[in-house]
Amino acid sequence: MRMKSILTEARQISRAVALIQLGARLQVLESETDLSYERLLRLYKEVAGKSPSKGQLPFSTDWFMTWQPNIHASLFLNIHEYLNKAAEMDEIDAVIKAYQLYQEQTTAQGLESLLSVTRAWRLVKFVDNGMLTMTKCCTCGGQFVTHPHEIAKHYECGLCSPPARAGKGKALGSIQMH
Repeated sequence: MRMKSILTEARQISRAVALIQLGARLQVLESETDLSYERLLRLYKEVAGKSPSKGQLPFSTDWFMTWQPNIHASLFLNIHEYLNKAAEMDEIDAVIKAYQLYQEQTTAQGLESLLSVTRAWRLVKFVDNGMLTMTKCCTCGGQFVTHPHEIAKHYECGLCSPPARAGKGKALGSIQMH
């Protein structure tokens, strides 16, 4: 019988608490920690003060391709990629830190964070599985989330070539174009 390390369990609990505080769904916690469902449920209720949301996790790559979500997803993924190159950390810790930095950036710009931590986690999984990738914009040179079979040579991002009605509404997270 293998003994459980108290330090390992403390790290698992700390990760779970960080994810709960960021609004992660219970399925993310189950996937990223070794804690039992019952312990995660009790922890979730203690930290969040309510029961976790029920239902399926978002699974479509299409959400990341629409104009505003693509810009937010691209910002998050660029931060995540930088952290992966610059720091030695576990994958879920990179997601947590990248998401915190993404939230700081959107808040500093006066924008609503369109990307939830659960969607950010799913985005990383999609990239890891080759379902999404990053493509360089031929105009600004920024890296943006795209489908893997996008024609990279002539790819133009949503900031350089926004859709006709982009920025016209008062929707949360909209980019103000002056």
